[in-house]
Amino acid sequence: MIKRRRVVAGLAGLGLAAASLVAAAGPASGGIPPRWVGTWGTALTAPSLANTGSSLNGFADQSIRQIVRVSLGGEQVRLRFTNAYGTGPLTIGHATVGLPAAPGSPTLQAGSVREVTFNGGSASATVYKGAEVLSDPVDLPVAGTSELAVTIYLPTPTGATSWHWTARQTSYVYAGDRAADTDGTGQTAAYNHFYYLAGVEVSTKTGLGTVVVLGDSISDGSGSTLGANTRWPDYLATRINSTWPALGDPGVINVALAGNQVTKDGLAINSPALGNSALARLDDDVFNQPGVRSVFVELGINDVHLSGFTAEQIIAGLKQLAAQAEAHGLRTVVATLGPFEGYATWTPEKEAVRQAVNTWLRGDTGFDGLVDFDQILRDPANPSKVLPAYDSGDHIHPNDTGAQALANAVPLWLL
Repeated sequence: MIKRRRVVAGLAGLGLAAASLVAAAGPASGGIPPRWVGTWGTALTAPSLANTGSSLNGFADQSIRQIVRVSLGGEQVRLRFTNAYGTGPLTIGHATVGLPAAPGSPTLQAGSVREVTFNGGSASATVYKGAEVLSDPVDLPVAGTSELAVTIYLPTPTGATSWHWTARQTSYVYAGDRAADTDGTGQTAAYNHFYYLAGVEVSTKTGLGTVVVLGDSISDGSGSTLGANTRWPDYLATRINSTWPALGDPGVINVALAGNQVTKDGLAINSPALGNSALARLDDDVFNQPGVRSVFVELGINDVHLSGFTAEQIIAGLKQLAAQAEAHGLRTVVATLGPFEGYATWTPEKEAVRQAVNTWLRGDTGFDGLVDFDQILRDPANPSKVLPAYDSGDHIHPNDTGAQALANAVPLWLL
């Protein structure tokens, strides 16, 4: 892979990013045949040791309705389910996909529910331990940045689940088979987690490939409004969909995990829901995504404040991320580490590590581009702190306004 001219974007890069919208889009779609593009995805992990959200015990004779927001639209959809962390085969007895009657609502639009089949028409599927299953194409037109409701009925005990801890979106659990019901009332539980659903693809004539966001809680949406799809990658998807014409626009797949580290697994601190290290999950969460063409890396702050790693250790891990992505022919963009003074784990020594990593990131790192999240989020009067207008209140995670500012700083043409 020939390295491109390195691009640095921060506050000064906002005008460049906005000016590039038309250039990024390309010509009209014409007679180009449709292609399958990833439009939504999430990173799944081993269950909580404390059985949070029934993730360890699992489900039996229950339905789960999950609301997800796609990035690109299309004429058909297909779904990918995983049993990566199960202890035995997973049976999906019945699955459907439909359109919520209102944003985040478990009640669906009349006439929108479509049956999901597998292997050329089967209503059920077995997902073997450690494996995935891809559904048949479903004829359901979806608009870009709209929501889908995916419902699965699990007839037999699942055991340990494959889940996403901090979904920032409510999933609804029902007794029995409720997959075909448009009425979303009567749930027995409501959890802010995703289960088993790893990805959604759309058949599109205008989308081309996917951008994968490999990050931590900053990208996973901690601090954002629950159920509002205000993570910064959501805002990025909205910007991409606002370009005209749209040929070549990528889908956005957010595989960020709260608490994730570059080089250390969550299980090492008794928190498997934080996921394997970013280096350990490159194959599954990045390289195996449909049509991945670029990866945005937003990682490192947890290595600083959770594990107390040195700058040299963190930099070595980030170098490996860049090298392996380049070896797979991917364009790479990296973010600096944002400020966190005022957060419970902050110390002057950890601040020095953060600054050292950022100094390296602003140099010649091997990444194709840099978006300076630190410059965007910091308070000019107190650079080790988050700007109050962008602070969610915990002094490390941006609020919705801060997330919008991060998304606005990403040059679309670089993706």
